[in-house]
Amino acid sequence: MDEEFFEIVSEHWGQILSAHKEINDKKPIMLIDIQEQKLYAYLYLDFKSSLSERSQAMLEKEYESALLNNKVVVFVRDNENKQLWSQNFDLE
Repeated sequence: MDEEFFEIVSEHWGQILSAHKEINDKKPIMLIDIQEQKLYAYLYLDFKSSLSERSQAMLEKEYESALLNNKVVVFVRDNENKQLWSQNFDLE
């Protein structure tokens, strides 16, 4: 999935940067839904509350790292295969 993940993020990168810039002060988490082919921007606590306990703990570390390093957390969701991937990306 790594290659597919990066292709999906690359396809939406312009939208990710634009959406993030619009609400940068709220430090959003970006989510790409594969089936819907849509990009969503979520507030951290709203997104975190939708995850399992294990995923919440992983998100906390990833989000804190992103904030410290001027990055954005991007998730890619595949509902058909019930998978969710994430990675931090530079905002520059």
